[in-house]
Amino acid sequence: MSDLQRSFAKAKLAALPFEPPLSAEEVDENDEDDANDEFEFADLRPSPDHAQDDDSSSASSASSTGTIIPAPSKNLFARPKFPTGRRTLDPLPWNDYFTRELYLKVSRPTENVIYHAYIIPPTAKGPLLVTHHGAGSSGLSFALFAFEVRKALPNAGVLSLDARGHGETVIEPLDRQSNNANLDLSLETLSQDLLDVIHMTQTQMAWPELPGLVLIGHSLGGAVVTNVAVNGKLVNAILGYAVLDVVEGSAIDALQSMQSYLSTRPKTFPSITSGIEWHTRSRTIRNSTSARISVPSLLRHDLSNASHRWTWRTDLAATQPYWEGWFAGLSRKFLDAKGGKLLLLAGTDRLDKELMIGQMQGKYQLQVFPEAGHFVHEDQAEKTAMIIADFYRRNDRSALVLPPKVEAMPKPKTLT
Repeated sequence: MSDLQRSFAKAKLAALPFEPPLSAEEVDENDEDDANDEFEFADLRPSPDHAQDDDSSSASSASSTGTIIPAPSKNLFARPKFPTGRRTLDPLPWNDYFTRELYLKVSRPTENVIYHAYIIPPTAKGPLLVTHHGAGSSGLSFALFAFEVRKALPNAGVLSLDARGHGETVIEPLDRQSNNANLDLSLETLSQDLLDVIHMTQTQMAWPELPGLVLIGHSLGGAVVTNVAVNGKLVNAILGYAVLDVVEGSAIDALQSMQSYLSTRPKTFPSITSGIEWHTRSRTIRNSTSARISVPSLLRHDLSNASHRWTWRTDLAATQPYWEGWFAGLSRKFLDAKGGKLLLLAGTDRLDKELMIGQMQGKYQLQVFPEAGHFVHEDQAEKTAMIIADFYRRNDRSALVLPPKVEAMPKPKTLT
């Protein structure tokens, strides 16, 4: 500030009347009056935008253009009368995600089988996505996926079965000396089960012919759908097949520690809700909504003891004799089968040498979800649905326009 400006300011201040400083009581009274005026006019201010559930700084910080102060009548900071926003782990019903359930009966020389499956029928010549779950899981593990994929493919149908020894599928051995404890869970038997379910579904739904099929299998289910595809029994109907988070090399390596993992799992649960909670807390299933749908079908109420606790429906430890047979030769089958191929993994470290070479040669589509766990279709149901929808569109034969046959083309005119 220059000398001229300083002298001008002193002259102005000297001309102002002297006011003594306010006392502490008067300061408090003025603050209250200002606050009351602020709240009285707050109702006339525009309301803030709808709040979003976002942890980012842009969503949680105040606007840089101004601060909005609510009126007391809004009661924004009042304690709610009822708890809101509390996460619940109550089970969700299957019929919120599928149209109906099927009970498909077949008799064989050694057994009677009642296959249980969930279905959303396709419409307007849409495809049928046939899903097969992994060991210890159930058809409801694809429930949230089915809900999401219908958003991307409104005409698509979804058929999701419970494999033998899982869910509500019932096996009745005709030999009285055998029982469910020694079920035949070989790869060939599971593959035949899948074929039977598809054909019996066609009969029960009165389809004159099978719609275009996209086979989708998770873990053990991936081995099953690959085996069905390579056998060629549905070659004219299969548009493509997708394998979720299983490859031969890493699967066989993981079998060595499987018994150790099973020994760390709880043997029983006091309730279904506690079973759901264990799956989410242990991050076995990282999507709580999907866990609320699928986990109840993994447990059964044990009424044989006084505690009436919930136990595992499938004894995974008893399936050990079949483990290696499920995955042996999987990579070669996956590359050799006809149809579009999709491999969806939770990490690139799961690729073995044969699949790495095949991927570099462009023999299949590879998609990786590093943020997902082993149950990629449950942890990332929406993303999985979008990938499957794009995979179907690329392999949809109805979208192909083939050129006419040579004999059907008009002959060129000859000059005379």
